[in-house]
Amino acid sequence: MARPIVDAVTDLVNGPDGLPRCAWGASTPDYAVYHDEEWGRPLRGDDALYERLTLEAFQSGLSWLTILRKRQAFRDAFAGFRIESVARYGESDVTRLMADAGIVRNRAKIEAAIANARAASELPEGLSALLWSFAPPPRAARPRSFAEVPATSPESVAMAKALKKRGFRFVGPTTAYALMQATGMVDDHLADCHVSGDRAGV
Repeated sequence: MARPIVDAVTDLVNGPDGLPRCAWGASTPDYAVYHDEEWGRPLRGDDALYERLTLEAFQSGLSWLTILRKRQAFRDAFAGFRIESVARYGESDVTRLMADAGIVRNRAKIEAAIANARAASELPEGLSALLWSFAPPPRAARPRSFAEVPATSPESVAMAKALKKRGFRFVGPTTAYALMQATGMVDDHLADCHVSGDRAGV
């Protein structure tokens, strides 16, 4: 593999394909695919957003690469992240999940994933509508460096507060902001990244 060229000013990397990417998105093949095809692209749908919310919570304290590489195992373990299915999980499912070496075996996070499915199933407006209600207006310009990318925002603080009020766990302001980045509620691809930040129609 050709050595990536890093632009220290913009935190961009030009990889072997010649395309400029946010530096983290060129660090491994797994990240490159996720960066190019998913991260920052608008995502809707209750189950789809429940999956991302759950994975972001499991990522806390770990690298996102670990979660990406276990993603299919998580999908198998959590019924494809179908909210209504996971909401019915009981103690026997917790025991099963704690024995599943394919996922992150953290009891608090597993129990939170189940509690969050139950909370999501009780939302009159649905999870997608609730989460997207906190999306800010598109910014005038994308950030030019990682130094301009926040860890939280007023909207992520409000989202975390609203989720906690509704019984969700393991979703603080930082996790909420990471979710907003991942699902296109905010566009934190750097200014010269090849991935389009177009949120038209969302």
